[in-house]
Amino acid sequence: MSGPEERSVPEDRLISPFKTAQAHYADAFCLEFAGEADLAAFITAFYTTWLFKLERIVLRVFARTASSDAQAQALGQGDTDTFAVWRVEGRAPTEILLGERSGRTKSWLAVEPEGDITRLWFGSIVVPVERKGKPTLGPVFDSLLGAHKVYSRLLLMAAAAKLTRRKDR
Repeated sequence: MSGPEERSVPEDRLISPFKTAQAHYADAFCLEFAGEADLAAFITAFYTTWLFKLERIVLRVFARTASSDAQAQALGQGDTDTFAVWRVEGRAPTEILLGERSGRTKSWLAVEPEGDITRLWFGSIVVPVERKGKPTLGPVFDSLLGAHKVYSRLLLMAAAAKLTRRKDR
């Protein structure tokens, strides 16, 4: 398994329209996982890692939105369209797009099986707000972009590690 790489937002995916939308931010990180993983397993692993559980605690405290491992699994299985502060905006057999309830941020997860490996994708979208007649992402976004990119890579690595542990059982 090689480390996560930032890549161009892929074409013909649920995340694709946002890469060219005016003033939007869209990124995509990819990690090649040595094994098979379907979307349900990836979603469950991603949202139940030790790292994402820290984010779930923050969301519980500040957004007053609790979430559980069982809810993450239900999201993965397609049994629910909501998880914590997100709701499903689009779903296909190999990808899911979740929008945060304020509408400013979105998350995209995808799997791309190829032989003995599965490419695990994680992307983020930030929707601009209008300030002084112009769309902007704002200074908070600008100041957190570097940390966001590190966090995105760490989330992918944690999900892949969890999938590996599950595979080795």
